Formats: sequence, structure tokens, C-alpha cells
Amino acid sequence: MRRMNAEILSIGDELLIGQVVNTNASWLGEQCSLLGIQVRRITTVGDDREELLAAFARAWEEQDVVIATGGLGPTHDDITREAICAFFDTELVLDTSVLRDIESLFADRKRAVTNVNRDQAMVPVGATVIHNEDGTAPGYHFEREGKHFFVTPGVPYEMHAMVEKYVLPRLRAAFRSPRGSLTLLTTGIPESTLSDALPGIDRLVEGTRIAFLPSPLGVRIRITAQGDDEHTVRDRLQQLRSFIEERSGEYLFGTGTQTLEEVVGTQLRDAGMTVAVAESCTGGLITDKLTNVPGSSQWFNHGIVAYSNESKIELLDVDPTIIRSHGAVSRETAEAMAKGIRRRAATDFGISTTGIAGPSGGSTEKPVGLVWIGISSDAGTLAHDFYFGPHRIRTKQRAAQAAMDMLRRRVCSLPPIPTVLTESS
Repeated sequence: MRRMNAEILSIGDELLIGQVVNTNASWLGEQCSLLGIQVRRITTVGDDREELLAAFARAWEEQDVVIATGGLGPTHDDITREAICAFFDTELVLDTSVLRDIESLFADRKRAVTNVNRDQAMVPVGATVIHNEDGTAPGYHFEREGKHFFVTPGVPYEMHAMVEKYVLPRLRAAFRSPRGSLTLLTTGIPESTLSDALPGIDRLVEGTRIAFLPSPLGVRIRITAQGDDEHTVRDRLQQLRSFIEERSGEYLFGTGTQTLEEVVGTQLRDAGMTVAVAESCTGGLITDKLTNVPGSSQWFNHGIVAYSNESKIELLDVDPTIIRSHGAVSRETAEAMAKGIRRRAATDFGISTTGIAGPSGGSTEKPVGLVWIGISSDAGTLAHDFYFGPHRIRTKQRAAQAAMDMLRRRVCSLPPIPTVLTESS
């Protein structure tokens, strides 16, 4: 079967001047790749009618699939709908189902529908409407001689929902091929170390590809397989997955789009256990992440941001002599904070963070980016030092991730900290 080619068109002046980061294109590229559709070009076009028409013409002539995002809003600079009508030589007609969507959305928000928004219910003749459950602008799908042209709004969460519910199923049905993919999620291990732990994986199984996708919170491993039939594809994916699990199992925490907080929450719920959090340098970020998980009230009990020394003493019962003797950023203080929050909340686990997020406040002995993370449970109390670098926000994000990983490891009876840290110390 011939491989299908695609082009992604990102529309909007705000993308060209750097006012908005184009995350839509990268996300769409990944989704197409997972379907086995080769993205040949990603084009960014401003809100200019002639530029749009030229981009539409070239993409439509050269590719099998075109996905355009942006320019469907209600304001004067949103000209994508007009350009689409000109390109496909069609006109607009009222779609009553879209109008009902808009009216329902405004009713839910206790607002009156404006004439400008009613106009968004005018859709191109000859297009299949892609309903928008999260906004007022519908999308469109034109199909001609086996080619597909999709148009969606540029608002990321609106676009994501429309692509997942409409575009991807249509493409999957149109270009179905024996191909599959799986993303494994790791944390606590650098990309280079992870790669060294998986020697020869790129040549291990015929018809497979592997990609390492690092971020400040961990490395995603995306494995892709193709074959003559679906059974072969599944078998090849499983071979790679087993190879990775055998060599890096302690660092794997989930698959797909799972987050570490979701995984930890499920583990706590299934074990019938609870956790409380005492945060200093992370400023409530761990608490925020854990409570973003639906049903977290079953296993999350307490969260305290004890930023000052006085608050650590008053709210967490940290002995003042510990802070005087060892400092707020120390193993002893982190352990006392973890014990204190666990005792106060009467939970199975207490976790704590205390560190120097920067950019100032560091010293030779305690540099910027140093974070002590503590955990307390019936199995005992311990704290470990991490060094996350000089970037304040990144340090907070990585410290929150590391704290949740320490909790995951304690729940799963894994080594309390990543083995790579032990080996390098």
C-alpha cells in the first residue's frame, strides 16, 4: 500500500510574529505519524487571502491529506472560511445543527448569542461539518477523489477534540494499514543513560522504529511497528516493550498520555492508602498536580506550603534546632517536614520538598537548584538530594516530578531513588 502524504497548514499572523507558539503543528505531526501518514511539509501562513489560496493550491496538488488550523473565529481578521469557499468554489449556507450548538454553548455560559457568533453557523456547501463541542467555530471536511482537506479552529483544546473525535477516525478508515505504535513513559533517568541501557534496540526487531523524546520531566519512548498483518504488528511491539521493561523497568511509570500524578493516584487508591504533602521550594505545585486527578479526594488528604522557617516550625512541628544546626535546605529538615505532615494529617505517606530554586540564594555548599525531597511512611523516613540546575521554574517542575516518583517507588516497593543516582554518587 502506498504511503499517504500530508501537509499541515497553520494559519494566523500571530504565529508569524511569534506572539503564539505553534504547538498545533507538532501535535498534528505526531498524530499523523502514528497513523503511518508522512507529513511532507508544515506551512505557516498569515491572515492574507491570496497567500492562503496559494498555500491551499500547492498543498492540495501535492498531498493526499491537508489539515489547516486557525482563522475560523468571529473577528474581521479570521478569513479562513472565506478563502476555503473561494478555493473550493462554493458558498455558505446556514447549518441549523451548528446554530443549535452555538446557542447551547452560550446558554450554558449564561450569555446571549451575538449576530457575529450566529454567522459562524454559516458553513461551506459541499463540506462535512466537524462539530465543535468546546467553542463556536465548526470545522470542515472536503473529500475529493480520495484526497482529504480538513479545517479546524486554531484554539488548541478545540482543535485537539475535533481531530481526535472526527479527523483521526476518518483518516484511520481511509488509510488503514498494518501499523501500530506505543509510547512508554519514564522518569528519573537521562536520555543518554536510557539509550545506553537499551543497546541495539533500533536493530532488535524487524519492521520497527524507536524514538527517544526527552523533556524536563522524563523521557518518552515511542516505538512503532509495521507488518503484513495486525498480529505481526502487535507481536513486534510486544517484543520491544518486553526488552525495554527488562532493562529499565524501575523508570517506567506509564504509557500513552498518562501523567505521573494519575499513575500515583491510581496506585494509592488501589492500595487503600493516603498521602499528605509539605512543600517549600515547590510552592504547592505537587499539591496542584495531585489534585488535578479526578477522585483525588480518596487518597489525598493534606497539602501545606511552609515556605518560611517559621511556618515549617509552626505548621509542621519541625524542631527549631534542626533548622539552626543544618539549615532549611537539608536532609534533616526534609525528613522532619515529611514526618510532620504525615503525623498531622494521619496519612500513610508524607512527602516534602525544601530547596533553593534561585536564581539567588545559593552557595558553594548549597548551590542553586539543590532540592532535598523527603518521604515518610511505616517503612521509615528518608530524604535525598537532587540537583536540578539554575532555572527556577524548571527546578520546581522537576522537583515535583521527583517527589511523586519517590512516592510511586515507595508504594511499588522499588528502590527509593533512581538507581542511576545511587550508581553515580
